Amino acid sequence: MTGPRTPWPGEPAAEGPAPPEPGPPDDAALRERLAEAVAASDAPDVVFAVSRRGHRTLHGGGTAPPPDVPREDLRYEIGSASKTFTALLLTRLIRRGVLTGGEAAAICLDPGRRAGPHPVTLAHLITHTSGLPALPADFVRRGLPAWRTNPYARYSAERLTDGFLRHGPRHRPGTRWHYSNYGVSVLGHAIAAATRTAWEDLITGQVLRAQGLSTTALRAEGPETDAVGHRKDGRTPVPPFDAGGFQAAGAVRSTPDDLLTFLEAHLDPARSPAAGALHAVRVPVLRRGLGHRHVHTVGWFRHPTDGGPMYFHSGATLGQQAFLGFRPDTDTALAAVCTRRFRARDPFIATAYALLAEG
Repeated sequence: MTGPRTPWPGEPAAEGPAPPEPGPPDDAALRERLAEAVAASDAPDVVFAVSRRGHRTLHGGGTAPPPDVPREDLRYEIGSASKTFTALLLTRLIRRGVLTGGEAAAICLDPGRRAGPHPVTLAHLITHTSGLPALPADFVRRGLPAWRTNPYARYSAERLTDGFLRHGPRHRPGTRWHYSNYGVSVLGHAIAAATRTAWEDLITGQVLRAQGLSTTALRAEGPETDAVGHRKDGRTPVPPFDAGGFQAAGAVRSTPDDLLTFLEAHLDPARSPAAGALHAVRVPVLRRGLGHRHVHTVGWFRHPTDGGPMYFHSGATLGQQAFLGFRPDTDTALAAVCTRRFRARDPFIATAYALLAEG
């Protein structure tokens, strides 16, 4: 496996054939496909939202009675898809010269210590090559009393960063890919420490406000604004997700329209104040190795299609799921959300992936 490059790549990637000339979207056919996707997802509340050549189509439904607020207007927990927001933040700070990506995370968190010969860098953390496990070793024990409600809330930022500083990685950084909520969470705290700015202020100022995401937040406010998640049975409600010390890895909640705005910025970076960073997060930085389709950019999984690459990231909390993706070749973005916890052979992510892959 090839490790991530440092300093961060800033050149735009070759994206294959140019997008087709704009034409009128086939609304009826697309709405039928979205209705089928909603039905196939088998969840209390489901919304599939598509932007094609700037034209948006949203369809909501579900197995539960319609809520008082239209499903399309509620905010949904996007779980690990929050990492795409963190990746854009880091890349933007690098493009502005605030960071390089090569900083040792331990030095950011504890400036008095000395870096070893193979430090875990910010670039390692965002690309899942830090050598850290998926979660801290004591996460299960710590979260067990709230395992079916909010285990992450029982794991504080201080505990997370202290554990990282005490124990370090399992493998030499940059040599193996291993998906890690732990690593991206450490990254968030390291960026905050290095910039002397609270994480919430960083992500709000540099990403949410900069991209015009007015209905995106890091915590729930109530049933008037936030969708209610459910257990695997699709009937039992669960409390709003609390990310605890794992904010950078999974705290974002957003409306389908705001998610489309975020994805449209990736399709057309030139119209955004973060144009350079949006181009950079599309550049491949590593491949998982033989036998894997996955090519990774700073924050996205990247798969081939007949027309060009598609970029995507999914996410899940204790009661909700999300899928975000975009295809430059067809000028298409897809945001899908639902309020049922992931279970074995869950159809939601596969349905969303197939819809984007079809173009």
